[in-house]
Amino acid sequence: MGKRLTVARRELASLRSEKTIVLAILIQLFVAAFSSFLAVGLVSLYDPGSVSGELVVEFGVSGEAGEDIVPVIEAEDGWRAVEYGSEEAAMEGFERGEVHAVLHVERGSDGRAEVRAVAPDGNVRTTLVVTQIREVLDAFERSERQRLADRLERAPVPLPPEGESSPYFGFTYTVLIPLLMFLPVFLSGSVTVDAIAEEYDRGTLELLRVAPLTGGDIVDGKLIAMGVLAPLQAGAWLALLSFNGTSVSNAAEILLLVTALSVGVVSMGALSALRLRDRKQAQFLFSMGILVVVSATYLLPESPANTVAKLAIGSPTALTHAMVVAYVVVALAGYAAVRRFVEASGLGE
Repeated sequence: MGKRLTVARRELASLRSEKTIVLAILIQLFVAAFSSFLAVGLVSLYDPGSVSGELVVEFGVSGEAGEDIVPVIEAEDGWRAVEYGSEEAAMEGFERGEVHAVLHVERGSDGRAEVRAVAPDGNVRTTLVVTQIREVLDAFERSERQRLADRLERAPVPLPPEGESSPYFGFTYTVLIPLLMFLPVFLSGSVTVDAIAEEYDRGTLELLRVAPLTGGDIVDGKLIAMGVLAPLQAGAWLALLSFNGTSVSNAAEILLLVTALSVGVVSMGALSALRLRDRKQAQFLFSMGILVVVSATYLLPESPANTVAKLAIGSPTALTHAMVVAYVVVALAGYAAVRRFVEASGLGE
């Protein structure tokens, strides 16, 4: 074990000379250290509608069913309806800058309302206006369902309940924290590929028969170094988030999950490098494998990002804890696969 730890210390020490890795860690450190400040700006990209409090969006409304959507618009403080006699008049007002968007409403013979929306093209407010148009249409749909409920022969699929949760809360726990937890994991896997492929480039592994270290010792040492790097970073990021006022629950279980994912991803990187022995090919295989695995996780009952979010918020379910155990088992299986490959290739001797 002492030989493996020696290799691990050497690998961690050598990371200081890798400018790209150091820069990536510093960027994550900056995000974690100033998370409360950055969240204000980042949430405007995550949810443009959250920053519309100072802007009253004016909708030019026209059409025979326009009177149905006007009350919906006027019911919201951040919206105002300007009625026009025709769609042409509404478009002229839109082009003159009198309104931010145009909603032309027509009702068909079957009673359905059709809405044609026009938003500015290339304007700095385009994203915000489009977001508000979507919210108006959602509110109009709810209004129409309530108004026509007594005419329906069958009950439609119920709409999801309206929520008033803070976008900053949603961004912090569903985007920021999972991002800070998973970036070190992917970084560790990529570094593992380079670390093992370099040994082949230098011819180090071919000379192990006359060295005091076996190939298994070197591979284990690199796995230990890269495997602990991600949990150490994740622990530091959680501490900084807490220091900045972002409460994170179940930190120990989150770190266990990050450790399991780190071991699994590092094992995948090691297998790619050991199999192909060429850095570029191994990195390509590793990157494609990560894309496939990450996409496949969204087919699971609960993805890793959802697991981290539920743990951080403090509302884990039995499934959440079960998924953490499952990730630990998969990580151990990945490490066992690396060990089998090392022994089968003769590097462990």
